[in-house]
Parts: sequence; C-alpha cells; structure tokens
Amino acid sequence: MKHTRGFVVAMAVTTLLTGVPEAQARDTVPTDAEAPVVYTGGTTVRCGDTITEHTKLTRDLYCPSSAPFALQLDGPGIVLDLGGYTVRRTGPVNFTSQGIVVANGRMVRNGTVQGFASGITTTSGETSLNLRLHALAILDNSIGVYNRASAANFLITECRVSGNSFGMRGEIDASSGSFDVRSSVFTHNEFAMLADFHAIDVLDSTFTSNGSAFNCWDGLVRIRSSTIAWNDSVGEIRNDPGFRTCNEIRFENTLIANNAAFAPASEPVWNPLKLSMIDSLVVSNGTGLEAAAVNVYVDGNTFYDNASGLTLSDRAGFPSGPLTGIVRGNQFLSNDGDGLRVEPPSTPTVINNVALGNAGFGIYAPTAFDGGGNVARNNTAGNCVGIVCALY
Repeated sequence: MKHTRGFVVAMAVTTLLTGVPEAQARDTVPTDAEAPVVYTGGTTVRCGDTITEHTKLTRDLYCPSSAPFALQLDGPGIVLDLGGYTVRRTGPVNFTSQGIVVANGRMVRNGTVQGFASGITTTSGETSLNLRLHALAILDNSIGVYNRASAANFLITECRVSGNSFGMRGEIDASSGSFDVRSSVFTHNEFAMLADFHAIDVLDSTFTSNGSAFNCWDGLVRIRSSTIAWNDSVGEIRNDPGFRTCNEIRFENTLIANNAAFAPASEPVWNPLKLSMIDSLVVSNGTGLEAAAVNVYVDGNTFYDNASGLTLSDRAGFPSGPLTGIVRGNQFLSNDGDGLRVEPPSTPTVINNVALGNAGFGIYAPTAFDGGGNVARNNTAGNCVGIVCALY
C-alpha cells in the first residue's frame, strides 16, 4: 500500500494529538462528575468491605484474588471516590476475582482499578441501575467494565481503559443495557468494546493499539467525533447463524486511520443490518471496508490511500438483502483497489461521488441506481461501470 502523505496525514496526526475541537466537545458531558458530597467513610475501609454511604479512600488497597471482591457498593445514590488511589489484585490470577462490585450506587470516580477478572462489575438480576464511571484508570483486567445486570445504563467519562481482554462488555445472554462513553481512551485491549444486547454510544474518544475497537454481536454501536487508529482491526460484525444481529454500526465525524485491517481475517466482511457513515475520514488502512448489509447511508466521507475503498454487497441469511440505501457525496481517492464497488444484485443509489486515481475501478456499480453527479478520472482499471460519470 502507498505511504501516507499530504494534508490527510497532517490532519490525522493533528486530530490524534490534539483531540476533537472544543466546539465539538462542548456541552456533551454532564457536569456533575466532580460534584461535592459529604463523605462519611473512607479512613477505615478494608478489602472485602461493603460500602453503604459516600466514601473516599485515603490509601491504596491491595486485595487478594481469593476474596469475593475488593469492595462492594450497596446503597442508593452513593459515590465511591478512590481519591486518586489504586484498588489492585494481589495473589495468583483467577477467573472469579472482582474489583469493585456495584449492587447499588451512583458513581465510582478518581482512581485506578487493576488486575482483576472483573474490574468494575454490576450484580446479576438488577433491573434499574444507572452508574457513572468517571476519571478512572481501568487496567489489566480480564474484563474492565462488566455488566451482569438485567438492565443497566453506564455513563463512562474521562476514563483510560487499557490492557484488558475486554474493555467493556455484558454477560452473554443474561444482561442488557447501554454504555455511553465520553472523552475516554481505550488502548492495548484485546477487544475494546463488545455489544451483546447492549447499545454503545461513543463520543470524543480514542481507540489505539487494540486488537479490535469493537465487536458488534447484537445491539448497535454509534461512534461520533472520535479516533480509531493503529488497531489490528477496526471491528468485527459477524453474520451469526443464530438469532444475534448487529442492528447498526454508525460513524459520524470520525477518523479511521492506519489500522492493519477493517475486520479480522476470520470475519473479513461486516454484516450489520444497517451501515451508516457520515462525514468521516478513512485513511491509510491495510484493507478496505467490506460490508454486507440490508441498508446503507454513506454520506460525505473521504476514503484515501487505503488498500481499497468501500465494497458493498447483499447480506446473506436472515434478514437478507438486496442491499439498498444512499451512497452520496463521498470521495474515493488514491486507493490501491477500487474506490467504490457495489456487488450485484445490490441496488443502492449512487449520487454525487468523486473517484480519482484509484488503482482499480473508480466506481464499479453495475446494478446500482444512478443518481447522477458522479465524477471519476485517472482510475487504472476504468472510471465507472454501471453508472455514468463525468471527468469533471
């Protein structure tokens, strides 16, 4: 694949180093994360304690892996402030150690949870839990944030989630809810996020050096104003022969750059019911994006200097295609394969796209609806198939 170059690389590096512009981030995160509370506990907290009142730690806790948990929260509306300290597992690794268990509570903030099978976890059967995790380092756990509740909603803000097998996920077939992620960093996790009967909404966050940024197994994933770069793969969306389906993967105003692949080699094609991609920059990835979906909305994106651009095809199984939707106002520039490829018999409407300097076809779409306004030139294999393209 060609080396990265020019303004696109400068934009990518600038975004990675400086984050999202202030105007994009303003007013997106509730402001009560550091709200003062009256702490009535903390100085005498020990490993294995159940906390029933607002508590702030005054020292690190090193808790044995053989204990049921390091700490448990069980009180309506209570806050556990780690005070900048660390709750860490000691002793041998096992599959049952738990860091902070939340049976009931409002918030855990300001500290580090490290080395457990489950770093922060809810309890089974809870049906109405709303939990805020703020300014935490969630490090080197098997599962960083684990939802066991029947229905729970997480708000995760300004956290660093690193070195976990799973950054966050729910218990398979036994939990549901949502993960709202704001202004957080996920790095060096095997899977940053797993959606299984959960909705994941990500804003102003960064995913670097993970095995995969996400696995949308069942539910939906929305990623806005974020950066996904230098991961082994962007994500996995399998076509499960059972009852699980990824309802939608959606990117808005997001940078997807320098990833080794869009999908792992074992599942190279994404299979959501809907693919939505809006105003995003896709640059210098080791593969193109291949999606087999029922419906697509791809609008205002730039695919530049990737191994190939965007390939769309019908989704097999149930529910299946033919694929329909809108592919509009995108730029496919200097990709090593085709810019846009629509496999028959898919029938999206292709309108106002530009394809320049791709090593394959500019736009190959023999069964697509031609919405007009498409431009293609200097593509090695040919400019357009199936639709009419102008040179300028």
